Amino acid sequence: MADQRLLEKLQPLMNQESLPPSYVRTVEQTIVPLARHIQKLVGTKKRPVIVGIHGAQGTGKSTLTLFLKEILHNVFDCRTASFSLDDIYLTRAERKHLAETVHPLLMTRGVPGTHDIALGQKVINQLVNAGPTDHTPVPVFDKSLDDRSPRELWPEFEGRPDVVLLEGWCVAATPAENPDELVAPVNALEREEDPQGIWRRYVDDCLRGAYRTFFDQLDSLIMLRAPSMDCVLEWRTLQEHKLARRLGDALKKGESPGALRIMTDNEVARFIMHYERITRRCLEVLPSRADVVIDVAKDHSLGLPGFRKADGGRP
Repeated sequence: MADQRLLEKLQPLMNQESLPPSYVRTVEQTIVPLARHIQKLVGTKKRPVIVGIHGAQGTGKSTLTLFLKEILHNVFDCRTASFSLDDIYLTRAERKHLAETVHPLLMTRGVPGTHDIALGQKVINQLVNAGPTDHTPVPVFDKSLDDRSPRELWPEFEGRPDVVLLEGWCVAATPAENPDELVAPVNALEREEDPQGIWRRYVDDCLRGAYRTFFDQLDSLIMLRAPSMDCVLEWRTLQEHKLARRLGDALKKGESPGALRIMTDNEVARFIMHYERITRRCLEVLPSRADVVIDVAKDHSLGLPGFRKADGGRP
């Protein structure tokens, strides 16, 4: 049973994230063991450790990262900084340039090639080398505007962390083993909007270059494993339905929804097609490479963490 004081500390966070009381079980059985795993890793290094958290859309990686950061800081005395690949998307203008000069599909943020990897590396370098009174600005991307937030709105991390958490759907993703794999389209988007394979080759080339170097610095990789690609689509569609209900409630109350736009089910399906190829490959390849694998059930509940054994296998 988790320490009652810990649960009391986490209750405001659970309320903030609108999580059910049953999430306490996830904290006890999944997140606390992960925190212990990271704490032990900190003890083996003379520098901040960098931990990657991978999970397809809808697996709950952002929530996991939020709670893991809180527990590491308040229970295990590990100062923890975190940011998402979503925070380092290229600006709208930069993606527009790629769309005009490389391929139109690069206007849609998310796939490798639409992130500012140099900016992400700068953040990590500053955190790792920070002095006690240094402040590291952490980028923020405003999805409602589809653009990076102004620098003055970025939060700052003070001092040097013990842990840096990097989360994202394509964290640690690998390129195709054979370029011939890219020839046959995996869905209608690739078949109809990238018939010559220009977009998917560009994305794959990015994974072979800057992204590989960026991901190679991870000290540990945690994978939230979705049951299937079908579940990813179902979860993302459900997420959009919930967003539509919240929008409807806000309008009834006379509140402004800002620049929020709701996608139809067909638009969600097309959106997910951008990530299908890499998501399928990650589901195939990463379980054997990750240090910790956590299975995500269809109801979004997290299973017990499976830790890699010393011989490279899994228990």
